[in-house]
Amino acid sequence: MTGPQPPAADPKDPAATPGTPATTPGRNDPAAADTDPRGPASAPGATTPAAGAPAGTAPEAAASTGGAASPGTTRPASGPAAPAPWATTTPAAATAVAPAPGADGGPPPGAPTAVVPRLPQRKRVRNVLIVLAVLLAGAVATAALNSGSRHGHLDPRSADPSGSRAVAELLKERGVTTRVVTTARDAAAAAGPGTTLLVTDPDPLGTAQRSALRSAADLSGGRTVLLAPSGPSLPLLAPGVRSQGSAHPDVLAPQCTLPAAISAGRATTGSGERYTALPGATACYPSGGHPTLLIVPAGRTGGETVLLGSETPLLNDSLAKEGNASLALQLLGSRPELVWYMPSPADSDPGDGPDAGEKSLFDLIPAGWSWALLQLFVAGALAALWRARRLGPLVTERLPVVIRASEATEGRARLYRKAGARDRAATVLRTATRERLAALVGVPPTRAHDPASLVPAVSARLTGKAASGDVTALLFGTTPSDDAALVALADHLDALEREVRTS
Repeated sequence: MTGPQPPAADPKDPAATPGTPATTPGRNDPAAADTDPRGPASAPGATTPAAGAPAGTAPEAAASTGGAASPGTTRPASGPAAPAPWATTTPAAATAVAPAPGADGGPPPGAPTAVVPRLPQRKRVRNVLIVLAVLLAGAVATAALNSGSRHGHLDPRSADPSGSRAVAELLKERGVTTRVVTTARDAAAAAGPGTTLLVTDPDPLGTAQRSALRSAADLSGGRTVLLAPSGPSLPLLAPGVRSQGSAHPDVLAPQCTLPAAISAGRATTGSGERYTALPGATACYPSGGHPTLLIVPAGRTGGETVLLGSETPLLNDSLAKEGNASLALQLLGSRPELVWYMPSPADSDPGDGPDAGEKSLFDLIPAGWSWALLQLFVAGALAALWRARRLGPLVTERLPVVIRASEATEGRARLYRKAGARDRAATVLRTATRERLAALVGVPPTRAHDPASLVPAVSARLTGKAASGDVTALLFGTTPSDDAALVALADHLDALEREVRTS
């Protein structure tokens, strides 16, 4: 019984000349893909070449098909005196490994190629832009919602616990208009007989700003309210008044004849400064004998300067406590117009004030920066989760194009032949054969490439007259000189492995 006949020689191939002995297709034969109609993928023991092998390396596709002979292959019987087929010399000529590739080094024209679907670049960019637009819209919406309520400490527009919007709304209901200014020049210009000027932070002001406010208080005839002024600002804003330190406890009784204090009753004025009482001044809410509310007449115009040692009665979170609301409304609502002066950094004097030179970098950062940093962190984490790879179970994907293993083998063989990589091809063939032989003869995988361990074990399994030198030359020999020698080496390795497997 004979197997399939080898394919006819290609007349264009110079290596395939008339009279050349035909080689028997085996698992180490690069041309074996043409002898089996099912292709190497269907032959027993055949393996598919790796998809990521470089184009300039040895013919791994041909080398990875070693093993038992294909079904239907006829081998001549070897008698006791016949030499082993793997021990024969290199034939004079043999068929070529594969036709030459295309001119540009790629596969020949008409060869099928696999197409891997990829996400279009435009679609990825669009997804990123959509996420950025959503984040920007959220930031704008948050800023718009909070723009009318978050303005800062003691700001009549702020609904924060430390703001003063509540007292401003109550004053508005009583017909008092509130005007916010941020410079001493605007505050002094707005002062008048029908005006109450509130200075929320007098200590950081410079000398020129304090002088302007003092002149306005003396000449306007209106009321000037100073919130918690201390030692640096008192000599100019309230001459003759001295600070006596902090007051305790927080809630104090009026203990004076001022109608506003009597109607308000107890108030939380004891959490700030205390002052020395002057002749002719009205002192209320004393703590340790020193008042926390002091009203000093200003000049001959009928104006007055009010020193309130604590800002607590004006804050949103404490306005409803004790008599704070009544006291604040009567101190700030005695005139039809209220000028709310919140000093800007431009009006500050870096050399004055108790906190001069003591602020750190975090003190200079505006309030709310920590929330903004947290939002950026959350946005970055969400973006990372969106773009990160999901680790899950492996799934089987259908390839867009199915390519027969024989076609891939032939295509790679053409590239290998063009590169002339016979040395690497022989190395791959011998390496694969040594690893399979080591498993057959009981040599550890770590010693499979050691001639001293593998050659004696293989020679002991041979039944012919082969010497160990022939086995050494076959498994650890030199590089074949041409393609014919490479094909012969593949045949001899296949024959050696078959004889060891059947012995």
